[in-house]
Amino acid sequence: MKPGQGHAIFTAECSHSFHFHCITSNVKHGNQVCPVCRAKWKEVPFQSPAADLPNGRSRINPARLSRDDAWMTVLRQLPPHQLDVNRQITPIYHAPEPVVFNDDEVLDQQHDINEDSNTTAKDTTGNNSNGTVEVITYPEVSAVPSAVSHNNFTILIHLKAPVNGRHNRCRNQLQVSEDSRAPLDLVTVLDVSGSMAGTKLALLKRAMGFVIQNLGPSDRLSVIAFSSTARRLFHLRRMNETGRQEALQAVNSLISNGGTNIAEGLRKGAKVLLDRQLKNPVGSIMLLSDGQDTYTVTGPAGAYSQTDYKSLLPVSIHRNAGTGCHIPVHAFGFGTDHDAASMHSISEISGGTFSFVETEGVIQDAFAQCIGGLLSVVVQEVKVTVDCAHPNLQISSIKAGNYQTSLAADGIRGSIEVGDLYAEEERDFLVTVNIPAYSSGSEMPLLKVKCAFRDPITKEMVISDEPNEVKIQRPAITTQQVVSMEVDRQRNRLRAAEAMAEARAAAEHGDLANAVSVLESCRRALSETVSARARDRLCVALSAELKEMQERMANRRVYESSGRAYVLSGLSSHSWQRATARGDSTDSTSLVQAYQTPSMVDMVSRSQTMIMGNPLPPPQRKLRQAHSFPARPQPR
Repeated sequence: MKPGQGHAIFTAECSHSFHFHCITSNVKHGNQVCPVCRAKWKEVPFQSPAADLPNGRSRINPARLSRDDAWMTVLRQLPPHQLDVNRQITPIYHAPEPVVFNDDEVLDQQHDINEDSNTTAKDTTGNNSNGTVEVITYPEVSAVPSAVSHNNFTILIHLKAPVNGRHNRCRNQLQVSEDSRAPLDLVTVLDVSGSMAGTKLALLKRAMGFVIQNLGPSDRLSVIAFSSTARRLFHLRRMNETGRQEALQAVNSLISNGGTNIAEGLRKGAKVLLDRQLKNPVGSIMLLSDGQDTYTVTGPAGAYSQTDYKSLLPVSIHRNAGTGCHIPVHAFGFGTDHDAASMHSISEISGGTFSFVETEGVIQDAFAQCIGGLLSVVVQEVKVTVDCAHPNLQISSIKAGNYQTSLAADGIRGSIEVGDLYAEEERDFLVTVNIPAYSSGSEMPLLKVKCAFRDPITKEMVISDEPNEVKIQRPAITTQQVVSMEVDRQRNRLRAAEAMAEARAAAEHGDLANAVSVLESCRRALSETVSARARDRLCVALSAELKEMQERMANRRVYESSGRAYVLSGLSSHSWQRATARGDSTDSTSLVQAYQTPSMVDMVSRSQTMIMGNPLPPPQRKLRQAHSFPARPQPR
């Protein structure tokens, strides 16, 4: 809706705007609920003849409508809020916060499973409603001459999480039964400092409204708002009808002023999840900020330096902390003035992702993509073990990005801690082995790969009953062989990620020319690979992403305003192999789409096509593509 054009605009306290004459029919019979976000209004448009107005008020007719067109005025049914300059935020709840946040609402009974109950392992022959994690392996080439040894021979391990067994595909849309997926405990930590005033805060409220409306009655939400200080707006509570209404009112009551104390907001957000008495199977924090942390100083003698968030975040939620309380923080850097390095650091420490929300209008899409994943977790605590299948074979390396790996001293066994996977999410890891000479004409076994995970609903451990075995042929003579497209594609992804990290390091030291050179060299190297010659879509997208990064390193001003955040968001995405928002996240040609899952695509489509509850015609909005690369061929 555009202002003006001869029509007066009514802006409700929830920040949604309407033409006076359009909203008349909605409220004339006493309806005081916003038709967009369903928040209850304390201030409502009032339709009445002049004689009926209280206190002899004069009639207001800013649109110069006829007498029959329901002249409008606004009646304040409650006294207006008085702004307290000493108060950083004005939440709907004013009660003092408890010392311990153990006042979380009880769980939905059908999902209330005791976290401490004894669970037993089962194999995949059991009746696991979620299915099993698919494991496919791809050797670099299918044969190696028997008389020669081959060091650093590459094997790709590809994982794909199951479709949620309770998903039903209908007209290309995913419909998920609320009583069958793993419920979520979500804490959103929101920046409401002075720089968020105006459009930013309005868009944040709208985005939070979308999140609230898409959480189910078994999911629980708590909201932390921070500026100079941080405050919990409401306790961790279920998003049933009552919970949604109160959450919407609390979010819509926010105002923006004060400084930016990210550390305090994070402490309080983590405290909500750490102090809770009961736990839903999935727990996460979403953090959004548009500025620098102006309150946390860690430098010597009070001098400002980059915040050490590792020391500020509770150790118990650090990834690989060994506490069993993994709480990823998915960080969203909003606009061009946020501290991208710190936000990225927070996400890395906790095992979450960092998204760069460059354009104000896509903040809701970025949130939608994130919750589309969180609301579709099908397996947890995924662990891959790799064993040498031949006594003379050794594993030389495991390349898994940010995922924790271990390798035995003798090189005969390794493992990868993968963690949670969303429905149909994929992971690719490269294992290199040293292959010795072998008897001619025989098939040589290389590796045995097994996968184990926990079902988030039943809490049972599921262990693959038979390992996936990798074998190659060892003939006396081999003809020239083409490297596996799958292996080459993932080599390119890792090579590009390494170039991004190297370029970022150079840029941070002020050497932008060298940073651009590193990215250009990587682009040239990619262009000569098997994947590039085959016009593989992932390879094409990687090249385009590297070129975009070069342009964002054109000079110091451009790098500071957007280049750093763009590169860090890319590194986060590739290191975790998980979708992040980057720049204009609605650009369907970008690599942002490479890691999207169907659940993410569905949630983003809801965000992009729902305006005032009605879908827009297709040409008006550009939807994301589910994948940037073709379907994987089955191994031979």
